[in-house]
Amino acid sequence: MTKPSPSLPVDLTRVGHLLGPHGIQGALKLYVIGDPNQLRALRRLYVEGLGWLRLQRFEQHGAGVVLTLGGITDREMAAALHGKHVYAHDQELPPLPEGEYYYHELRGLRVQDEGGAVLGEVTEVLDMGHQDVLVVRSDTGQEGLIPLQAPYVQVRRKVAIVLSAEAPQGLMSEAASSTEHDQYDGGR
Repeated sequence: MTKPSPSLPVDLTRVGHLLGPHGIQGALKLYVIGDPNQLRALRRLYVEGLGWLRLQRFEQHGAGVVLTLGGITDREMAAALHGKHVYAHDQELPPLPEGEYYYHELRGLRVQDEGGAVLGEVTEVLDMGHQDVLVVRSDTGQEGLIPLQAPYVQVRRKVAIVLSAEAPQGLMSEAASSTEHDQYDGGR
């Protein structure tokens, strides 16, 4: 789940985006970042451009999710929301088991090597499909991209992210970060 844009209320985490209508009565298909069951207990969602909407119905539908949101009453209204990002308030998300993290829990963590030397701070987490990527900025402003699920990355919840000695060299170098980040930006 990702950080909202600066114009949205604070303490929101993006949980997915709307794919379009489902049926004729305003239900919406939602692409969920992470486990759809994390959303089951929520009572409201923040929809980009609309604000907070009451979550009236939540259904698993095959591999996806179908939602009914307050105020969205027909297919045309649902179709107009295609592509809109959907957020939940950080405090309303259910706790996760050990080893799983919401993106907002990782932002702001320091990244360090095994010896404790600080390499930077996580400024963003990118959902790249099959691999989540940490955007890490050093004190000098250099930016690097580090795959979160790599075997050399250890997350210490609410403390730090530690890179083991097996981490490839150059993750935080200017050359590596600008090349990798430019490739990502070009894929938008």
